[in-house]
Amino acid sequence: MIRNVLRTLGGNKKLYCCSVTRGTVTDTTNTEKKPLPPSFYKFNEVKRDKLANFGRYIAQCLPKFVQQVQFAAGDELEILIHPSGVIPVVTFLKGHHSAQFTNLNFITAVDVPTRKNRFEVVYQFISIRFNARIRVRTYTDEISPIESITPVFRGADWYEREVYDMYGVWFNNHPDLRRILTDYGFEGHPFRKDFPLSGYNEVRYDPELKRIVYEPTELAQEFRKFDLDTPWETFPKFKNESIASGYHVIDKEDKKKV
Repeated sequence: MIRNVLRTLGGNKKLYCCSVTRGTVTDTTNTEKKPLPPSFYKFNEVKRDKLANFGRYIAQCLPKFVQQVQFAAGDELEILIHPSGVIPVVTFLKGHHSAQFTNLNFITAVDVPTRKNRFEVVYQFISIRFNARIRVRTYTDEISPIESITPVFRGADWYEREVYDMYGVWFNNHPDLRRILTDYGFEGHPFRKDFPLSGYNEVRYDPELKRIVYEPTELAQEFRKFDLDTPWETFPKFKNESIASGYHVIDKEDKKKV
């Protein structure tokens, strides 16, 4: 309950307004701004070292599947694995007593057409017991399937259907792998880089047939010349400048204890 209270201070009879919210009184005459707490947790070097040691521990336990351990965005632990190790690694993360990543946060994918294996499938898990999160990344192409993790995490059902619908990644042993976001009979996968912005078919209501009809997309427009030059091309050093990577690779051979 919020109410305004008028009070009198000392002998000068100064009036001010304060608000009472659940037993907390805030003086509105004080215009000094208090610093707000950060939206994200602060960088913790101790926590980062513990995650690095845990990443090395996973690499030592599963050397057949773990190809690289790294940090993204400073202190976000990532495990890069071979596609054949999806089920063993996920089972390890969920069931091992030192991990207990029992909460599947999301599954998504990234399309990089210039790579031989153009699709990167990303899993993120949360350990409520240890207040930590980990990201697992693997790769595939247009025709090679990935094992579904629904036997380990039942909640992965819809996530994998979304990845299949948007990117066309096939998941083996999925209980019901069909489209979930696009319409029936949709052609193509919208999140692929080679998917046209206009799509392949146009959906509209036909007043004569009194129903929804699908027709090939027709974009009638005049010839246009696009200027693709960029002002950055005038700086020759900008072309040769290497882009700094946001990843820090962890040495898997470090024999630190977890």
